[in-house]
Amino acid sequence: MQSGIAASQELKSALGTLITSTSQRGLVATIDKETIVPGTTISSSSSSFLSDLSNLESHVTPNAALYILLRRADDLSSSDKSLVAVTYVPNAAPVRQKMLFASTRLTLVRELGGEHFPESIFTTEASELTAQGWEKHLAHEAKENPLTAEEQSLQDIKDAEALESRGTRGQGLAQGGRIAIRADDGIAGALRTLGEGGSDNLVQLRMDGASETLQLVSTSSATPSSISAQIDPKEPRYTFYRHNDPASSIIFISTCPSAAKIRERMLYAASRGNVVSLAQNEAGLKVAKKLEATNPDEVTEQIIADEFKSEEKEEKKGFAKPKRPGRR
Repeated sequence: MQSGIAASQELKSALGTLITSTSQRGLVATIDKETIVPGTTISSSSSSFLSDLSNLESHVTPNAALYILLRRADDLSSSDKSLVAVTYVPNAAPVRQKMLFASTRLTLVRELGGEHFPESIFTTEASELTAQGWEKHLAHEAKENPLTAEEQSLQDIKDAEALESRGTRGQGLAQGGRIAIRADDGIAGALRTLGEGGSDNLVQLRMDGASETLQLVSTSSATPSSISAQIDPKEPRYTFYRHNDPASSIIFISTCPSAAKIRERMLYAASRGNVVSLAQNEAGLKVAKKLEATNPDEVTEQIIADEFKSEEKEEKKGFAKPKRPGRR
């Protein structure tokens, strides 16, 4: 999961009730103490989905993020039980809240059962949750090419872009509307040397929580069996490892121990894509593989070997968390 937050059993039960109800149009959910919990229900007062959107007005405020799960069928007694997951993150919401809700939205859908949610949208304005706003959304969707889940998730965090120009140290990055990160001097050089085949084949980076700046932890030499021992088991890390040929064997490893603070997990999940972008665009690295693990000891020699068993290159999209790190 992206932010370390889970859906509560109460929310799962409330969803089951929503799916079978003939009088409920939707359900509000929020995040409380690292758990996604149910809020109030939204009743149906008309015979159409669009008309029922007016019932959302009393639940939507201009400065608080929330999730809204909606039955999509006009006739709630029909066999169509599909839902749409709405992530509402208003511009006036606190930056941390924006990041938290945006980085957890994929977790919400996955834990409640992706089969229930053929549609998932992100909104920042209450006007988008009206009949007129929804029709504009549908028209926009018809024109635009769909994004991958990872691209959409990162785009959704664009309002938190401002990790927000605090401080001036380091290098400012803003990649295609994604959340901005700052990187200390020396990182691009270390990654560039890694890609050029220098004697060190392992570069470790960390995010400093106070300054929200990407920092260089170390450059060192490692074998597949010794990588895990060199990565901090208590603090999240971004690690770049060169396995063999610099042109085709760079692995990006993201580790985020369960003992890490929720703010750290949130920050690492939101910044991960831009760290890869920094390596590729600023340092010229060709990232061939991407692994995600909870703890460093999951990054074993066998996992590394499995990644390079096949000569066939596979383009990886996203960071959906597997039971153990492996192919995306």
